[in-house]
Amino acid sequence: MLSEDMTRYVDLHRSLGFRFRTQQGLLRSFVVFAEARGDTFVRRDRVLEWAGQAPSPAQRRNRLIMIRRFSLALCAEDDRHEVPAADALGRATFRRRTPHIYTPDEIARLLAAAAAILSGGSIPSLTYVTLFGLLAATGMRVSEALALRLGDITADGLLIRQTKFQKSRLLPLHVTTTQVLSQYLSGRVRVAASANTLFVSVTGNQLSYDTVKGVFLRLIRSAGLEARPGQRRPRIHDLRHTFAVRSLEQCQHSPTAVARHLVSLSTYLGHAHVTDTYWYLQATPILMAQIAEISEAMHQRSEP
Repeated sequence: MLSEDMTRYVDLHRSLGFRFRTQQGLLRSFVVFAEARGDTFVRRDRVLEWAGQAPSPAQRRNRLIMIRRFSLALCAEDDRHEVPAADALGRATFRRRTPHIYTPDEIARLLAAAAAILSGGSIPSLTYVTLFGLLAATGMRVSEALALRLGDITADGLLIRQTKFQKSRLLPLHVTTTQVLSQYLSGRVRVAASANTLFVSVTGNQLSYDTVKGVFLRLIRSAGLEARPGQRRPRIHDLRHTFAVRSLEQCQHSPTAVARHLVSLSTYLGHAHVTDTYWYLQATPILMAQIAEISEAMHQRSEP
């Protein structure tokens, strides 16, 4: 019975657009564990016993929360399913890592390092200059950039096909970004004239994330962007945070304009909900000054 319940639960989430791969693996592991012990309904003690086998506190809590959501859905249909307490294995201590918001000068240094340190080497510098420049200019996920095909470049922008949440979207590009892409395509022909992948290695194959990450770390050191004492070094993903923040900085200073802008930004970034976009925002001197300006204006209007 639990196996059938799991199948229905997974199918429901996938029909809503979620890939649900990791969650399915955890659910299957629990169901096999529980059914091997004769369970036909979710039991609190069994959930804690199974979750307790994970090697770290964070993984144990993750297992618990995953099965708790499963049991909540089942309990709505049949109250014989037991729902474990969310804090049965302690409270989570996760804290959001403060993103590094790149300055325009830092991005320029990163791209200059790509053009310099990689030129004449085993990896074409043009590929990485274009890749990291595109990430900075569009805020797309690195996985989306690496999955791009030549046919995804259209006259209206880049077509991002069914990535996270199974959502496809079109990214309009600034004319300068389009020009850089055209220059890259001209140089790319010498390396991989027949390959379908947009970003290719020297062998003409699709770039892997591990390779890109390794190159990025080299460039960070070469560009002098290594973390200072007490700080964490910039990540590739921070380019996405930077795009979101800089985009909001350029928005008109009114609540209505900001609200509309956030909806557009959320769509451009490929988020399922506008609240997901809030995760990418970070206070900067420019944003704080804008907030202060709006607050002062509201205060003056409220004075008699």
